[in-house]
Amino acid sequence: MSGSSAVSGAAPRRFAHYFAICGIDTETGLEPDELAGENFEQSPLKRTFKSKVLARYPQNVEWNPFDQDAVNMLCMPKGLSFRTQADQRDPQFHSFIITREDGSRTYGFVHTFYEEVTSPQICSAMHTLYQMHNAESTPSSSSSSSSMDSLASSLDEADSPTSSSSSSRRAGGYDSSRDTLYVSKALCLITPMPFMHACRRFLSQLHRAVTADVAPPLPLESYVHNILYEVPLPAPGRSLKFHGVYEPIVCQRPGLGELQLADFPLAEAFTLLGAENLVQVFTCTLLEMQILLYSHDYQRLMTVAEGITTLLFPFQWQHVYVPILPASLLHFLDAPVPYLMGLQSKEGTDRSKLELPQEANLCFVDVDNHYIELPEDFPQFPNKTELIQELSEVLLSFGLSANTGAPPRTRTSPGSTPGSTPSTPGRERKTVALRQLEDDGRNGNLAVEELAVLELLQGNATLERLQALTKRTGVTVARVDALRAGVKAQGTEGQGGRTAAEEEELRNAKLNVQLREVFASRFTTMFADYEAFVIQSAPDLESWLTNREQMHNFDKASFLSDQPEPYLPFLSHFIETQMFATFVDNKIMSQWEEKEPLLRVFDARIDKARLYNVRAPSHRSSSYQRCSILKESAQAIEQRLMKIDHTAIHPHLLDMKIGQGKYAQGFFPKLQADVLNAGPTNNKWSHRTATAQRRKDRHRQQTEHLALDNDLKEKYMQEARSLGKNLRQPKLSDLSPAVIAQTNWKFVEGLLKECRMKTKRMLVEKMGREAVELGHGEANITGLEENTLIASLCDLLERIWSHGLQVKQGKSALWSHLLHYQAREEKLEQQQQAESPVSQVPERRKSDCFLAMPSLRVFLIQDMRHIQSMSEIKTDVGRARAWIRLSLEKKLLSQHLKQLLSRQALTKKLYKRYAFLRCEEEKEQFLFHLLSLNAVDYFCFTSVFTTIMIPYRVVIIPIKKLSNAMTTSNPWVCVSGELGDSGIMQIPKNVLEMTFDCQNLGKLTTVQLGHDNAGLLAKWLVDCVMVRNEITGHTYRFPCGRWLGKGVDDGSLERVLIGELVVPSGEEDSGRGCRTPPLQRSPSQTRRISITSLSGRGYKPTSAQIQEAIGESVNNIIKHFHKPEKERGSLTVLLCGENSLVAALEQFFHHGFKSARLFQKTVFVWDFVEKAVAYMESADQMGDLQETAEPLGMTCQSLCHYVNSINSTPRNIGKDGKFQLLVCLGARDRLLPQWLPLLVECPLILRMYEDTALLRDRSTVSTLIGVLETIHDFPITLEASLVKGIDL
Repeated sequence: MSGSSAVSGAAPRRFAHYFAICGIDTETGLEPDELAGENFEQSPLKRTFKSKVLARYPQNVEWNPFDQDAVNMLCMPKGLSFRTQADQRDPQFHSFIITREDGSRTYGFVHTFYEEVTSPQICSAMHTLYQMHNAESTPSSSSSSSSMDSLASSLDEADSPTSSSSSSRRAGGYDSSRDTLYVSKALCLITPMPFMHACRRFLSQLHRAVTADVAPPLPLESYVHNILYEVPLPAPGRSLKFHGVYEPIVCQRPGLGELQLADFPLAEAFTLLGAENLVQVFTCTLLEMQILLYSHDYQRLMTVAEGITTLLFPFQWQHVYVPILPASLLHFLDAPVPYLMGLQSKEGTDRSKLELPQEANLCFVDVDNHYIELPEDFPQFPNKTELIQELSEVLLSFGLSANTGAPPRTRTSPGSTPGSTPSTPGRERKTVALRQLEDDGRNGNLAVEELAVLELLQGNATLERLQALTKRTGVTVARVDALRAGVKAQGTEGQGGRTAAEEEELRNAKLNVQLREVFASRFTTMFADYEAFVIQSAPDLESWLTNREQMHNFDKASFLSDQPEPYLPFLSHFIETQMFATFVDNKIMSQWEEKEPLLRVFDARIDKARLYNVRAPSHRSSSYQRCSILKESAQAIEQRLMKIDHTAIHPHLLDMKIGQGKYAQGFFPKLQADVLNAGPTNNKWSHRTATAQRRKDRHRQQTEHLALDNDLKEKYMQEARSLGKNLRQPKLSDLSPAVIAQTNWKFVEGLLKECRMKTKRMLVEKMGREAVELGHGEANITGLEENTLIASLCDLLERIWSHGLQVKQGKSALWSHLLHYQAREEKLEQQQQAESPVSQVPERRKSDCFLAMPSLRVFLIQDMRHIQSMSEIKTDVGRARAWIRLSLEKKLLSQHLKQLLSRQALTKKLYKRYAFLRCEEEKEQFLFHLLSLNAVDYFCFTSVFTTIMIPYRVVIIPIKKLSNAMTTSNPWVCVSGELGDSGIMQIPKNVLEMTFDCQNLGKLTTVQLGHDNAGLLAKWLVDCVMVRNEITGHTYRFPCGRWLGKGVDDGSLERVLIGELVVPSGEEDSGRGCRTPPLQRSPSQTRRISITSLSGRGYKPTSAQIQEAIGESVNNIIKHFHKPEKERGSLTVLLCGENSLVAALEQFFHHGFKSARLFQKTVFVWDFVEKAVAYMESADQMGDLQETAEPLGMTCQSLCHYVNSINSTPRNIGKDGKFQLLVCLGARDRLLPQWLPLLVECPLILRMYEDTALLRDRSTVSTLIGVLETIHDFPITLEASLVKGIDL
């Protein structure tokens, strides 16, 4: 809360800035308020009429200009309300807040009461309206065109259920000859800080002075003058006593090291919502969703809104904040930005009648019925259960229950009706107590109930307070005798010489601060080390502000990798919010300027915690740490309230003319402006301020000479601070169409800016190494972070699509638009088919085209159908998100949306003129930003929907020049991915292409291809296998380049092929400069052939290159394990792909190998291994190995055992396949470095290797052993497709 920062240095520190009176202007008479959604079918007493600010004192305060429109709207958000003597006319109290565009706040406190209308013109006007209303007793129902209008009317439809008198009045209505007419009037104090209790008591005493039988001791002007000019703001850490009309009023302000002032009773917010619901709404606020509070009572809206925002310490809400939304500003709900707003419900209006423009990202809080609706997929606050437990204990220690509130509902389960919580007697009592608590007519929260009791209590302040107190605790007091007895028992004063109301206030303040401390300590623990991750890269403020947009200010990836696993879903979302960004900005700017107050308190707490080392010993522990300073924080407040530090000047007679200041009972008089518009000139306090002011002025002049660039700097500062914030605060002013258009224009610009920032962030995060080389800061993205960014993109698209909707349909505006589009397109398709019934036969592909994959049609509706067929997704919001993810993965998001928006007639039908989607230029730029996302590869659909069935297409491409295209044997294939495999599938004879359906395999990694060697033409030379995911269009190529068949190549009947993702043609050029680094490829044909010397010629690497390749491949494996688990690619590729460990060792073993013999078949490395094993076994039998050391004997046995197991496998893998398997198993079981010496020592090496071979060089071999031992620290797991059929 920036409440205190609003009191700038130059402003005299006065308790209140303005006293204002709002009501009916008898000059202009009755003016209907069109903006408030007028409904002429209602009885005239229920309609809204315009109110005016009748007077304000002083006229203006230079440091806080009076905002007439805003004050009028917020004092009377529904305009004037009329009553007759038959209605209830209890006074009401509510607060409001005005947030200026720079984020500073001013508070208003309003006491509304009903005053008899004395103007005959107004009475007769109301009389006439009633006659007209009765004449038009046949109401015509008008269909509402806009969802906003229907919202306004649905709020007005339900008339408040008054007593039976309302039906009789409906018949007769208001009759000026018979009825007395009353109209609402509001007394308002505007203050720089939220001293809610003090203002409430002052205003209610002021009103009591008007209604009392006996005139107050002094004219009312004296009291107003006193609070405006003679009561100072309490200094930080001090308390202040000043005098109302009848009793003294006490308030206190927290010290500089404490949590800032928050006077709204958190206990009430907790009682209204229940601890669990409140924590959920708090989480939505932290994640900057749209939060709409809904209650019939303005003060409740304010209490919940202020309660939640004060709990955010050390962060601050950065977006639209309108806790009380005046009826004429309902179109604000259309705002496509995060907001926290409060909407007044009419009694009897059901939630289901409330049509809101967008609900995909909305947290709806029905305060009166104690229930909330949460957005879909929404992460929980860390240690939520323990937090709720601790809060409940604090509440219980003050005698309050934390279990109010229906269980929260997400939009997926529309369960019971609102407020369907079981109604137990205790619950009833609580609700009654609450209703009385907020009726609050008088000082000390007295609910005005029985008139008889009132008369008796009128003169007795103590009795009155006592009744208020008992009512608060939920006891209904029926007899005044009981009250009297209670008073005698209690004595006249409460404990410690304080009145009952003061006791209550102290209890509230202590409870408030303890609840806030619990939340504050959560953040202190969670962000204890945040400073270590703040990137301080700029030398001075100016250069930082200039490059603000390009800079990374916080090392998000490192911060997240340091956090306990359970916290990640929440934290990864939270560190992307505007409030976190602002917090980090404030931290960086604190190098050059004074620390922002909240940050100062927070940093001090972290330092203190470090000093006492309160943090858990293990850094990443997610164990819950309770707040340890609850007692101290409550004591500080108690001490301040026990010992008053400062007493303000008493109200006194002013210099007024004789006869002024008289008034009629029950009517608030017109005050004397001349004495109220200027402050006193002689009291010591104002004199002190004046001297200080002069000192400040002198100082300011000096600094102005020193820094002429200050204005420029200030402009920079403002721009920097507002960076990334869309519209901070819409202005509450006269809403001409021009102003509304201007506001919407700001929304459109804000959305575009947000889109630019989001897409840029997604690109930079995704582009990895290249981005770093291009100077975009450190870029490593975790799967978690990617998911967070995509979720926030989905949310942005939902907000764009719900801006300026004509009529809302369904919870997701984007999906609803897509459905309209689908319906139109399918209708057109049917018409075309009806016109031209000739079925188009697809032309046969030519025989040699079968080498390529048939192309996949790009078809917006086809993608929709894929999503619609997914039974896992139950809601429209979910479908829209899945569709966005799919389009992003297919690199078609921009193209699809362009196609959707190309149907302009549809867009015009669905959207108002000012909507974002109808601003041509912005729409083009927006699509262009989305197009930039095509530069990177996303797997955001495949990796999220892991259980869906996906159709795959397989094409096998043989090398026809060297072999027959078909084989007479029976081929089979098995496709594996990160999430599983397809199982072995027989390929129909003479077919090189097949499709199959299978549960999502994730990113594809390997294909096993084989055949049974049957028939005459069994040998088969395969170039590669292509596999395509038919939903996402991702195509993988699995290079082979080897024979399958007995007696050819290495005699293999089955091969494991490693896959690579294919870049669609036409994309190579556009994406070359900015592509994700390519996945590692599988062994290519040339390397394989050269190694196995099919041609004998070919590329022979040098010994240095071979050693480098081994080092590189081992490094890659080590790097793989150092990445966070969610980011690791495929280990199989690193073990068996191109540039892999197997490939490098193959080259090592081939170096100097005498493989090609004249007139003999090729010898393979595996032949050498087999012979070595045979030699060892025979040596072992002869007993030659008996003398060797014991471990060596064991190693020897393990090598023989592994080689024999591989040889005896039922699989027909060839000799190279067997060598690959031996290397993989050796790496997995950490045996490779032990086997190497055995092979080197074997005498066969002399016969099979030349003298220059690497394998015969002792030092090289020992280096290799050292390199291979470095893999031992990591748990290598092998893919099932590699080790199938091997039991070791």
